[in-house]
Amino acid sequence: MKLGRAGNFDGRTYTTDGFPHEHLANGAGPLIVGACVGTAMFAFIVAAASYACYRKKTLAALQSPGSYQLQHSLKKNNGYKDGKLNGPGGLVFRKTPAVRSPTGGGSGPILKTSPSPTGSKSPPSVTTSPTQGGRTVLSGPQPHPPLTKPVVQQHKPTPAESPESKIERETMDDEKPMRLGELHYKLRYSTDKQALFVTINKCCNLPPAKDPAAGSSDPYVKLQLLPEKQHKVKTRVVRKTTNPVYDEDFTFYGVTANQAVTGTLHFVVLSFDRYSRDDVIGEVLCPVAELIRGESLHDQEVSFIKEIAPRHFKIKSQGRGELLVSLCHQPAANRLTVVVLKARNLPKVDDSGLCDPYVKMYLLYNGQRIAKKKTHVKKRTVNPVFNESFVFDVPYNEGLHNLSIELLMLDWDRVTKNEVIGRLELGAKVDSGAARQHWTDVCNSPRRQIAEWHKLKE
Repeated sequence: MKLGRAGNFDGRTYTTDGFPHEHLANGAGPLIVGACVGTAMFAFIVAAASYACYRKKTLAALQSPGSYQLQHSLKKNNGYKDGKLNGPGGLVFRKTPAVRSPTGGGSGPILKTSPSPTGSKSPPSVTTSPTQGGRTVLSGPQPHPPLTKPVVQQHKPTPAESPESKIERETMDDEKPMRLGELHYKLRYSTDKQALFVTINKCCNLPPAKDPAAGSSDPYVKLQLLPEKQHKVKTRVVRKTTNPVYDEDFTFYGVTANQAVTGTLHFVVLSFDRYSRDDVIGEVLCPVAELIRGESLHDQEVSFIKEIAPRHFKIKSQGRGELLVSLCHQPAANRLTVVVLKARNLPKVDDSGLCDPYVKMYLLYNGQRIAKKKTHVKKRTVNPVFNESFVFDVPYNEGLHNLSIELLMLDWDRVTKNEVIGRLELGAKVDSGAARQHWTDVCNSPRRQIAEWHKLKE
């Protein structure tokens, strides 16, 4: 039955659609209430989640270096007061005073900038005026209080070091004098006894040997009278110190006045090593003529304090020796053969008066090393014989004009760094006349071995 309006025909009340009111009261009412409650809970959860995200982002922004504008906007909206966020658990910021000049002048804000890798540029939209009262005054508007975070001054990052600057820095480091400490000793010469009396007192400020991390050494001093080398003595070893005290006396008998005038005392400071060759710290050369240059100094004790010199000082005084090298160019095969024959009169680097030499060589193309070779080590000799041949491949159709050979004579050491005794470079553009002439002869005489003696240089 279709009804057009509400009515009461059979004792029940009907709606305009023809459904009885009791059906609505019995079933549809709870559903509507549940839907309303669910919708309200969902809206509350979404609002709470949105507020949590907003609060998290706000705290992160406030803790970042660029949070000043955000703080200012929050202060406008009453969301940030006196350095605190409104609401429970708000983040508290301690106010720090503005950076002031050491001179104490003025109370205005000061711009303290850290160095910039791109140059000394001011921050965007901020201009600085000349300093007043020992501080830099901002010329732009300053409506806000100082930043609430302390100013942290950053170090200027070091730019990538170019090869030229690195070479220049290494050269400057090499030119700096190496501090190896001091040697304290006393000398007295007796004309009646023809004896030279030497007292080794102490060493001061020695460097730690081999292991700088240990911070100490086991030093002792060896002494001999040059050039005869007949008198050789040494002190005891003082353990684990860089300032050893010896106070030991030595007497050299049979030293005439003429021998003393031409003689030289050679002190060598070493660090004892139980398992390898003792490490040479440095040396001191003292001409005895300094002691007996006047009659008034005879039979009188004279005290000396001398700087300890590096070991290569001894190499300079003795000379670096000579090297016999043979070269042969084979243009058809694009090869250069280098024969290291022998060396002579090498300096006596070792304490025993010997060394363990070997030769390392490089092939250079336009000054750049492109290949390397080395000989075997010859033990305990200053006149080694190598007789070793090496073949280098020459760049195709280049010839020898842009090539050169660099040879290094080194003293081998099992533990410490191998020391360079001398150096030799052969090529068309080298400074040495003999080396350049040898190279020219090889270029003009292909397929022929040409050998020459060359002096080793520093």
